[in-house]
Amino acid sequence: MNRNYSNRFFKSAAMVCSCFFFSACENDQKTIDEMTKPKAMIEEARHIETYLSQGSTLKAKLWAPYMLRSSSDTTFVEFPRTLHVNFFDSLGRVDSHLDALYGKYYESLSKVYLRDSVLVYNMQGDTLRSPDLWWDQNTQLFYTDKNVWIKRQGTVLLGKGMDSKQDLSDIHIKQVTGLVDVPDSLRPQ
Repeated sequence: MNRNYSNRFFKSAAMVCSCFFFSACENDQKTIDEMTKPKAMIEEARHIETYLSQGSTLKAKLWAPYMLRSSSDTTFVEFPRTLHVNFFDSLGRVDSHLDALYGKYYESLSKVYLRDSVLVYNMQGDTLRSPDLWWDQNTQLFYTDKNVWIKRQGTVLLGKGMDSKQDLSDIHIKQVTGLVDVPDSLRPQ
């Protein structure tokens, strides 16, 4: 009789424990969704100084006070607090500079989106200003569909949309909206 009582006790105890086990495994759907949704990985860095090279040739040097790198569906690097870039020619000499208040580099596209007070200038004194600008790393071209202000050899050109080599040596304005000739007395010597 003791043995029969013991078997019933263990079966009952097992039944009660299994009820606790199954009730403890139930999760709320919101909790499951929160735990399984994709999350972007964000890296943060300060005082950035980086170099860009292609085929063992130095192409550019970038400085920025702050950088965020996001690894999600599309990996990108963001510079939300200004950036400065020096571009180099094939001999390793600086041939143009770029400044912007914001930049975003799309790694898979090899393109950089720049906005807010974008300024590009070369060693000959040519200057390009635009509210936003794209730079294609592979073709080494700047382009935009926004308004542009370009100063070349004492002449200021205003337009909408343009593309240019990164050293500003070959600029094509899509729609010229103005031309201002600066007098010789105001031109830099």
